[in-house]
Amino acid sequence: MPKRVLIADDEKNMRWVLGESLAAEGYEVFQAADGKEALAMVDEHHPDLMVLDHKMPSPDGMEVLRRIRAKGETFPVIMLTAHGNVETAVAAMKAGATEYLTKPFDLEELKLSVEKAIRISELSAEVERLRDELERDWDIDGFIAADLRMVEILGTVEKVATTNATVMIYGESGTGKELIARAIHRLSPRAAKPFVEVHAGALPETLLESELFGYEKGAFTGAVAAKPGRFEMANGGTLFLDEVGDISLGVQVKLLRVLQERRFERLGGTRSIDVDVRVVAATNRDLQQLIADGSFREDLFYRLNVVPITLPPLRQRSSDVPRLVAHFLDKYNAGTKTIGNDAMEALVHYPWPGNIRELENTIERIVILSSNEEVGLEDLPEEVRTGSAPSASKTHGFELPEDGIDLEEVEMHFIEQALERSGGNAAKAAKLVGMAAKTFEARSQRLGLL
Repeated sequence: MPKRVLIADDEKNMRWVLGESLAAEGYEVFQAADGKEALAMVDEHHPDLMVLDHKMPSPDGMEVLRRIRAKGETFPVIMLTAHGNVETAVAAMKAGATEYLTKPFDLEELKLSVEKAIRISELSAEVERLRDELERDWDIDGFIAADLRMVEILGTVEKVATTNATVMIYGESGTGKELIARAIHRLSPRAAKPFVEVHAGALPETLLESELFGYEKGAFTGAVAAKPGRFEMANGGTLFLDEVGDISLGVQVKLLRVLQERRFERLGGTRSIDVDVRVVAATNRDLQQLIADGSFREDLFYRLNVVPITLPPLRQRSSDVPRLVAHFLDKYNAGTKTIGNDAMEALVHYPWPGNIRELENTIERIVILSSNEEVGLEDLPEEVRTGSAPSASKTHGFELPEDGIDLEEVEMHFIEQALERSGGNAAKAAKLVGMAAKTFEARSQRLGLL
């Protein structure tokens, strides 16, 4: 998609010259003849860069700049003036201008300034995104798991994270495939390097190819500057390929080559680029069936499926629901609401076709809409209230109490059963319920179990 440039100048000839020049470079250009029109176009077109005349009517360029920065707009602004002096330049830069050019200026200089400003803006956004990724806590202790199969999966995650093995994560939508991928990265020797994700199912073939491998300037219409792909961005770290079952056969061939040779070329380029990237892939589709249908390469499957991890749907790990409910209540409500017995029982027995994502959305909605301090059955969505409940009061992995359900009682039962199964070993019991050892000991002591 071409970058959008807004030219705001009251001189018609200047707007035409700049517009034609930048359009020839592949930019999508919009023009404004005064400050009022410029502000309206910012709201309408959301430009990636603005070329702004300093002396302009209603309001002038400096006021336009102050207003767009006051609104939180961060795109680069190149200020133009025929009356340049040091004081004006300093004032413009303090107001948020990216660069300051004095008329008359060389068109090639302006084009270089535009290209540089957009590139720096893109890199700054990427740096912020990567910094956020590194600062987030994706330690395995953050997972909520009492179901024994899920606990075993987390154990596998801890083991595989220390290797460079390619991992394939299977599971329905909403089961936490991305969280597992992030945990693998967070626990790996690559944790200080980038974690880069690509949602393959959301991108058409041509765009996915350019996102994965990048492109050189002029590789296609709108490629006004070279851009690195996600493989380059993830160099030294982890690349998460989500919805890998939706990748076209053409891109599969190129992906297979990267996995085999650890090198590729950008679109429109001839230079081979070497990368050191750990790949974690995920899908909610049956890849074996796709292979049989001829829509997924068998050789790529074996490259990706080195360590398969299958996440169970929430309906198969209902023993985790009470703790997940407590977690989401804390997240959205700071713990001021409680869940009544009937409501909790309905939440545990509901099959959750949208899995953990649906449960989180449901709890958030309850927190917003319910005025009751104790959430009752009437506060739940209709589909949860009327969901078909199993006849037995057992959940997978651990038993629930027979005489109603509340959060503290459920927690006590899980901890008691975990201690019993582990022969009283607190460290082993903590792993069974998916808690950090210190957290397990503190909660056990609070409940009088240790």
